[in-house]
Amino acid sequence: MKKMKYVFAAAALLSAVACNKEIQETRTEGEGSLSLSVSVPQTRAALTADELLNTASVKIYMADFSGLVREYTYADAPSVIYLPADAYRVDVAAGECVKAQPSLASWEQKSYKGSKEFTITAGNNIPVQVEATVSNAATLVNFDQSIADNFSEGYSLAVALDGTEASLVYDASKSGAEGYFIIDGLDEPSFTWTFSGTLAKDGSSFTRTGSIPAIEAGKSYKLTLRYTIKDGDIDLTLLVDYSTEVIEDVVVFEPVSTGLSASSIYEIWAGHATVHADVDESEFSDPSAVKFAYRVKNSDVWTTVDAVRTSEGVYDAVLTGLSGSTEYEYKLVIAGADQGDVLSFTTEASPNVPNASFDYVSLVSGGSYYKWYDTSSSVTEAQTMFWGSGNGEGSEGVKGSASMGMVITVPDDADKAHGDRSVCAQSGAILGMLAAGNIFTGHFAGLVGTSGGKVCFGRPWTSRPTGVRLYVKYTTGKVDVIKDLPEGASMTSSDMDRANIKIALGTWDYKKYGGDRDCPILVNTTDKSTFVDYYTDASTIANGELTLYGEGFEQINNGEKVAAETTTWRQVTIPLVYHTETEYPTHIVISAAASIYGDYFTGCSSSKFWLDGVELLYE
Repeated sequence: MKKMKYVFAAAALLSAVACNKEIQETRTEGEGSLSLSVSVPQTRAALTADELLNTASVKIYMADFSGLVREYTYADAPSVIYLPADAYRVDVAAGECVKAQPSLASWEQKSYKGSKEFTITAGNNIPVQVEATVSNAATLVNFDQSIADNFSEGYSLAVALDGTEASLVYDASKSGAEGYFIIDGLDEPSFTWTFSGTLAKDGSSFTRTGSIPAIEAGKSYKLTLRYTIKDGDIDLTLLVDYSTEVIEDVVVFEPVSTGLSASSIYEIWAGHATVHADVDESEFSDPSAVKFAYRVKNSDVWTTVDAVRTSEGVYDAVLTGLSGSTEYEYKLVIAGADQGDVLSFTTEASPNVPNASFDYVSLVSGGSYYKWYDTSSSVTEAQTMFWGSGNGEGSEGVKGSASMGMVITVPDDADKAHGDRSVCAQSGAILGMLAAGNIFTGHFAGLVGTSGGKVCFGRPWTSRPTGVRLYVKYTTGKVDVIKDLPEGASMTSSDMDRANIKIALGTWDYKKYGGDRDCPILVNTTDKSTFVDYYTDASTIANGELTLYGEGFEQINNGEKVAAETTTWRQVTIPLVYHTETEYPTHIVISAAASIYGDYFTGCSSSKFWLDGVELLYE
């Protein structure tokens, strides 16, 4: 399992009030000291970060185990701890285990423990960092589908800590949940378990028991229950996975240090980056004096921005106006003075999509219609297919609408906004069915008889643009072909048609979405289950959308419908909304259609949607 660190940035939890009030926290000859302060960022633990800090127990022992020297709780901490020059060990405990009456078994409350040896030298002050990891023994129970198939509702697995009254009961709603047990002080801790249920086939009671010996702190025991019938006898199998060594949380208690702290790789984009710093607020108490400065590495000019205080001692800033694939260096500046080391990062690449103005085209072999690449081009990016259309590629690929006498996507040399030509997606009607004009990243995968088509959407892509800017133009009329509509949609013959363009970035697995490695999403227009809603799809990282209405309106990302000139060329910006910022995409989808409900064979057979000058934005 992944380790998740909770950094109590800035202090070893060695500062708490001395329980031994006879020991004065003042310096004498032959002593050194620990200077301590704490700032606390957000934590996902069941106890809040403040609760973990304020209730933490800190004990300092002589390194040779000869005795307890200091004992503290954080809430009433002295700022400086003086100790005679010698070798010591500090033990930290936090969470449930330090409560007066801790719960030995809990669904949420974890316990943390850690130790660190250190040496005090006369006249010196040292920082100490203690990393406290989860000290519970944890259980994670999964009920195999065979349990639900063979038992009535109400089955459960009770897990108990042997020799105590501590137990947790897993039912179906707790399948996959983790439970936490405090095992400190037990000589040979072990779990016992009892499964209880009612067999669905005859209503008889069914019970099985067992044990898991020699459990250890910091380990998570995954229990999988499976119901089987072997040689005519019913049986319940419980599989214990002993391979999971680490429970998620790691709590770091660390010393104050004013300076930059590293950014996550996901915080470094092509056009902006989020940077962080820790600030000892006992030394620097004015938040407005905290700033970040940055520049292209080794350039002469620094740009300075204000820092934002996000929690006690923690400051952030977003550096903007960056260029892709460029190394920057940055520093922390407080009250005009540089603090600590200069750090650097390199921004992500900021590529644009190939053939973004649709200038490179070539005739399909043996046909009178076009494809949007040219194998003989001197421009490398134009030599392979990136854009596809419902025309198909005839003898060079698969047959599409062009093989039925309907060319639905054409280059337009006369009507353009950028470069040599634009692309025009034009709807038409075949055998009383709408054929919506389209252009998309991917390739046409084939006709489904005379009732529909299959399209593979997507192209390999790993950068993270923040938006798309492109030129659009749209002419249409009233809807004259109606076959079907999405659930909840409304369109009648008195309505004007609409054009639509979708952009999405995602991690779609072709094995799940039916396409191929390069174009992972296969949509079959005769099978609505293959349609993908990029707003809710689990593999979509970011998406954006533009709808142009024949009545002279536009709508961006399902926002407000506003008046817009749609029949002349306009440049429009579509922001990409990120569902997660901690993943990189594997593919990009751009899909434009002259009729928004073309996949449902509904729209105006004379709709025309022009596109030109597609530009990915990295801001």
